[in-house]
Amino acid sequence: MNTSLRALISVSDKTGVVEFAQALEKLGADILSTGGTAKALREAGVAVTDVSEVTGFPEIMDGRVKTLHPLIHGGLLGRGTHDQDVMNEHGITQIDVLAVNLYPFEATVANPDCTFAQAIENIDIGGPTMIRAAAKNHAHVAVVVDPTDYDDIAKELAETNGTISSDTRQQLAKKAFLHTGCYDAAIAGYLRSQDDDEEFPERLPVGLKLRETLRYGENPHQSAALYTTPGTAPGTLVAAEQLQGKPLSFNNIADANAALECVKSLGDAGCVIVKHANPCGVALNDDQIAAYQGAYTCDPTSAFGGIIAFNRPLTAAVAQAIIDQQFVEVVVAPTYEQGAAEVFASKPNIRVLACGNWDAAATSSLMLQQVEGGMLVQDKDIACITRDDLKIVSERQPSEQEITDALLAWKVARFVKSNAIVYGKDNTILGIGAGQMSRIMSAEIAGQKAAEASLELNGAAMASDAFFPFRDGIDVAAKYGIKVVIQPGGSMRDEEVIAAANEHGMAMLFTGMRHFRH
Repeated sequence: MNTSLRALISVSDKTGVVEFAQALEKLGADILSTGGTAKALREAGVAVTDVSEVTGFPEIMDGRVKTLHPLIHGGLLGRGTHDQDVMNEHGITQIDVLAVNLYPFEATVANPDCTFAQAIENIDIGGPTMIRAAAKNHAHVAVVVDPTDYDDIAKELAETNGTISSDTRQQLAKKAFLHTGCYDAAIAGYLRSQDDDEEFPERLPVGLKLRETLRYGENPHQSAALYTTPGTAPGTLVAAEQLQGKPLSFNNIADANAALECVKSLGDAGCVIVKHANPCGVALNDDQIAAYQGAYTCDPTSAFGGIIAFNRPLTAAVAQAIIDQQFVEVVVAPTYEQGAAEVFASKPNIRVLACGNWDAAATSSLMLQQVEGGMLVQDKDIACITRDDLKIVSERQPSEQEITDALLAWKVARFVKSNAIVYGKDNTILGIGAGQMSRIMSAEIAGQKAAEASLELNGAAMASDAFFPFRDGIDVAAKYGIKVVIQPGGSMRDEEVIAAANEHGMAMLFTGMRHFRH
């Protein structure tokens, strides 16, 4: 037994803390604690000394001030023999083990009823201060911020008569600084969300938290992991519950996220099928089977091995239709109606995700894309166009159905890699041209895709994610029978493009907004 071992335990998350304290007590440790932690340990029969007994100063200001005292921080920062004289002079005793985790700030602000005052009150001060002190002084102190480390630390202490190796202490210190860094990033992110004055701050801490390590990245020779941002909301892919299937791969996650974000944008009941991050089929229909079949029919070849997303609870009938008709990697929906999960269970390799319901009133968030040596940051593209925003620039006026078709194609074009061309009619997407270096080639590919699927484009709408630099894209659309074109406008040759539409008897709508997606 090492009777000189001294530990301070003060945690918000009390998972495993009683067992950890009991293990320390068995080693003869002197245990200091505060507030609710001390109460929980005493109730479990662990002998505890209150921090206030050590400092000679009571916890004050509703617990805001309790550990901020030289007798505590001197114990955490003392450097053994180097500081022993001053520690003796002031009655400071070394603290060997610090177990602290912080006020649940992220969980507090995730509550939609959380007020600003409640959020501020849940910013921990004493905890991060102790953690940083102990982590800085890891040559002499072991700092434990993660309850999953309790067993390993207790085992090492027991095997070494109350000591912890320098390698372990250094690893714990690294973990501690990551812990406080992410905590501060969550607070900074929340405060930034409450203030619209500074869109892009001088410094931007992100605070990512590891959710899982993946088998590999885009390719087997690349390692990869999935991290989550603070405050991840329901209705997102990373918040989804996997009901069955093999673990998600890097590409599964990227593609499923694209499918989910696209289907969420539709508003009306619909289905989206994605392959290699691009929609390859989209349809709207209150009849879920009809929505799925409409999406599948757009490009059955690409749908093979794709990702299927729905924006309504998935029925057992649709689940059966999917497994009867195609091979699918991932299915994602808000929830699953009775019997649907059982249907998918007959194909255990299919990854089935329940993402939960989302807030239809989407708010902008920052999107990050890494470049060598830095990070590109921008607002999420959530801007929507309505009928009232459209400018009719052609001689022919579009019908109401043509406007409806054009708006659906426009919504889908936002999720197609540039240069993007989308053809659609009667609540169904009929052809998609994605990721081409020229817009005219995207227009040709979209037409060819429709022809391969034996889909009739005559009378359909065409959406372009950016303006047409020449009239050639309009001429291609006319060849396929397109009758209405929706595009941003803004080209120096707009008049030439409008003239082409008039020649072909097309209606043309300008949105004044583009949707590049790289």
